[in-house]
Amino acid sequence: MSTPILALNRSTFGDPSNKGNLLSDEEALALLSEWVPNQRLQLHMKQVGAVMKAWAIEREGADELTARKWHQAGLLHDADWEKFPDSHCRVIIEKLEELKVDPEVIHCIASHGPKYFGVEPENTMDKMIYVFDELSGFIHAAALIRPTRYEGLDVKSIQKKLKTPSFAAQVSRDDISDAISRIDTPLEEIIAFIIDHQKEVQ
Repeated sequence: MSTPILALNRSTFGDPSNKGNLLSDEEALALLSEWVPNQRLQLHMKQVGAVMKAWAIEREGADELTARKWHQAGLLHDADWEKFPDSHCRVIIEKLEELKVDPEVIHCIASHGPKYFGVEPENTMDKMIYVFDELSGFIHAAALIRPTRYEGLDVKSIQKKLKTPSFAAQVSRDDISDAISRIDTPLEEIIAFIIDHQKEVQ
C-alpha cells in the first residue's frame, strides 16, 4: 500500500508574536468535541495529550506553561482527521493559526508524521509526539483485547505484538522505529511510560 502524502509544503507555522498563547483547557476540549464526534478518536487524542504532559513534567522538568503546550499539541494533533481526512493536518493548523496559538504547538502538530506531512520534528516536544502517537494507539488496542484491560499489561507483551504484523496492522512499525531512533530513550522504557500514564484517561 502506498503512503498517502498530505505534505503541508511549508516548515514555519504561526506568528512568533503569539509565543505563549494557548487555548484554555475548556476551549481546547470544546474544539475537540466539535471537530471529533468519534469517541474512540477523542480518547486517543486525550491519551496522547496526557502522556505528553506527563513526559514534559516528569522527564523534562517543564514549567506549567510548557507542560500545557505539550498537552495541547497532543490533545489536538488529530482534530481534523475525522472530518477532513484528505486535508489532515492542514485544517487544524490553519485553525490554530487563526486562533493565535503559540507557533511551537502548531509546529509540533505539523511534525507528528514527518513522512506524511513533510515537516521534520525539531525539538524534544516534536520528537515525543511522533514517538507517542502510534505507540499510544497500539498499546490501547492491545489493552482492549484483554479481559483486565490495562491491569497486568506488560512491556514484553507489547513488544511481542509489535513483532506480529497481523495485530493492529494499520499501525506503522516503520514509523515507530523511525520515531524511537530520534530520541535517547529505549523503546521498552517508552512503552512502560505510556502504559502507566494513559491507563486512567477516560
